[in-house]
Amino acid sequence: MTDPLRTLVLPPLGSLPLSRAASDRDGDARATEHFLDDLWASGDTRVLPIVRGKAPVVDGALRLLGPADIARPDVTVYLGRVDEGFADAGRRVVLAVLDEEDAAVAPPGQWFGLREIAASLDARDTGFFVAGAAVANWHATHTHCPRCGARTALSHAGWVRRCPRDGSEHYPRTDPAIIVSIIDDDDRILLGSAVAWPEGRYSTLAGFVEPGESLEAAVVREVGEESGIEVRSPEYLGSQPWPFPASLMLGFTARAATTDAVPDGEEMRSLRWFTREQLFAAVRDETVVVAGGVSIARAMIERWYGGPLDEEPSEARP
Repeated sequence: MTDPLRTLVLPPLGSLPLSRAASDRDGDARATEHFLDDLWASGDTRVLPIVRGKAPVVDGALRLLGPADIARPDVTVYLGRVDEGFADAGRRVVLAVLDEEDAAVAPPGQWFGLREIAASLDARDTGFFVAGAAVANWHATHTHCPRCGARTALSHAGWVRRCPRDGSEHYPRTDPAIIVSIIDDDDRILLGSAVAWPEGRYSTLAGFVEPGESLEAAVVREVGEESGIEVRSPEYLGSQPWPFPASLMLGFTARAATTDAVPDGEEMRSLRWFTREQLFAAVRDETVVVAGGVSIARAMIERWYGGPLDEEPSEARP
């Protein structure tokens, strides 16, 4: 199956690092009886082990195993088939959620989290790693039925948990969150430092969408709550999964109608308006650290900046 990102008109931010994928999720196959058992018995199947958000990476690629090379754990999930254009095209990949790193799979120094390694992985590995990490997080925190408290059992190749007592079915959750680059009439960007972050770390403002709320309304509310700034004209820029543990980041830019930024003290420690020259100097001097390269926040900041932050701003940039 062709990657949808190759056939659709992409939003302004384009294909973000954690949005890349090169697989067919093959959802119709999940309901096949004994499907995971059959996959585990097949020598053609490839297994992706994940331990608390980390996977083995060897020579710049995920280490995918054969089922015979690893003991089958309690939680396994069918992730889909490798897309065309890869040497292992068509092969099915199964997630194996392990309790601890297995030195027989990869030594301790070769297990990495998405934040550390995603930028250097190809689209095939990134897509499987993101999906695997997200669904593994869900299984770890949703082991019992929210209705009656009974322990649930895996169904539909690991994509459903079914309650044996009341028959209810429960599906992986994704928490939508908006993230916004706020620009004023002087073309400055507003960045904030969260209370939970180290001193000097700054990023764009973000927050979860509340029930019954539109994305645009969430932009206006979250910015107002965290900074006291009024914004107008939110414009969608793009989205990226953020499985830490279960978010989907929906990127916007918005114009500031007011500029007197006051941190709320609960989520935001400080807020600063930056010109391009000021941000370049602060990053160069290491007095300010901005979001990492795999985050949508970094892409949004660099879109405003006009290029990589390690390059001096020029008049040719917007």
